[in-house]
Amino acid sequence: MPPADPPNLSAGRTDQPAAGGRSAPLRRWSWLAVLIVGLTLYEIVRQAYLNTANANLVPSLLLLGAVTGPATFVVFIYGRDWHFDVGGATVMAVGFVGGIIGVTAASLLEYHTLVTLGSLPLFAVAVIEEAVKLAAPLAVLLLVPGSRRPANGLLLGVASGAGFAIMETLGYSAVELIQSHENVAEVNTLLLRRGLFSPTTHMAWTGLTATALWYAAAQGWHIRGLAVFAAVFLAVSVLHATWDASNSLAGYVAIGLVSLAAFIVVADRVAHASRTHQPGQAEP
Repeated sequence: MPPADPPNLSAGRTDQPAAGGRSAPLRRWSWLAVLIVGLTLYEIVRQAYLNTANANLVPSLLLLGAVTGPATFVVFIYGRDWHFDVGGATVMAVGFVGGIIGVTAASLLEYHTLVTLGSLPLFAVAVIEEAVKLAAPLAVLLLVPGSRRPANGLLLGVASGAGFAIMETLGYSAVELIQSHENVAEVNTLLLRRGLFSPTTHMAWTGLTATALWYAAAQGWHIRGLAVFAAVFLAVSVLHATWDASNSLAGYVAIGLVSLAAFIVVADRVAHASRTHQPGQAEP
C-alpha cells in the first residue's frame, strides 16, 4: 500500500504571503513611490497657487500636505514581510473611519469634559484621544474572524493613528491659513512639521496600544493580557500629555524619539513572532 500523502500544513492558513510575497521589491519599496508622488503633487499645487492665488487650489494643497506623510508610513508598514491577515481595503477603511470618528468623538468628549470640569487637563485630552483612536481597530478585532494576530493590531493601529493625524492636520492647517491671512509659507511649515512628526506621535502611539489590545485578545482577555494593555495605554497617554505640554522643538524631538524607539522595539517583536509563527501555535 503506498504511503498516505503528508498533511497539508498550510491548508486554511491566512498568514501565507501572497504571490510574489509582501517582501517583493515592488511592494516593499512602494512607500517611496507614495512619498515622491505626494511631495511632487504638493509642490505642483503650491506653485500653481502662488502664481495664480486661486482659492480653489487650497483644498488640494492642504489635503496633499496632510496625507503624504501619514500615508507613506502606513504603506511602509504594510510592505513589511509580516504576513498580515487584513487586506488593503480594511486598512484604508480603518484609516478613513478611524480618523473621522476619532477626531469627532475627541472633540465632543473634550468639550463636555471642559464644560463639566471647567478646565481640560492635558492628561484627560491624551486619554480621550488615545481611546477614541482605538474604536475602528477594536471593531475589526471583534467583528473580523481570524484577525487576532498582533501584527494586524500594529498595522491597523498605525492606520487609525494616520487617519486621526490627517484630520487634525487638515483642521490646524485650515485655521493657520485663515489666521495668517493666506500665508502659504507658514502653512507649509506647519504641514512639514506635522508630516515629519506624525509617525512618531499619533501613529506610533496607536500602533502600540492596538498591538497591546490584540495581545490581550490573543491571551483570551485574561488578567495578564489586560494588564499589559493597561500599562501600554497609560505609558502612551503620558507621552501624549507630555507632548501637548511641551512647546519647544527640542521637547518634541525627545518625545518623538522615545515614542519611535518604543514602536521599533514592539514592531521588531511582532515581526519576529509573525515570521516564526507555526500553525496551531499561539503567538507570544
